Amino acid sequence: MLFEILIYLQIVLMIIGAGANSTYAIWIQRGTVNRETLPFALQGIKFIDDRFARTAYVLLLITGLGLYLSADDSQSAWTLLSLILWLLVILLGLFGYTPTLRKQIELAESVGADSDEYKSMAWRGTFLGILGGIIVLVNIYLLVFQPALWG
Repeated sequence: MLFEILIYLQIVLMIIGAGANSTYAIWIQRGTVNRETLPFALQGIKFIDDRFARTAYVLLLITGLGLYLSADDSQSAWTLLSLILWLLVILLGLFGYTPTLRKQIELAESVGADSDEYKSMAWRGTFLGILGGIIVLVNIYLLVFQPALWG
């Protein structure tokens, strides 16, 4: 029963985290169309990322640990891999995406979105966002299908 509850919590937390992340491109597009709102859009992304997405991913790591500890041998391999990938997403966010987003906000407010420096930082943010999204999608696959991996 504990395993099923943890799986349910994992699904809810993935919806929150991935759902929040999936809105970032929309926010950026809206800010890019109306340049005066770009800093606001980027700050909105930062708020959502700090309060919802990152929190969901940290809780996914915690509930994933509970899954790993309560899993039987046939489930432990994908659960362990999933834990490693959640940790990777968190570290990518903390040390890659968040500092990049912070710098994007700073540049949008100071030199504007047409500067080469802003464009470079925006490209980096897009790349990190896509990379994180791919890792999240792999994790969703692991949770839903629980494939045999090794052992």
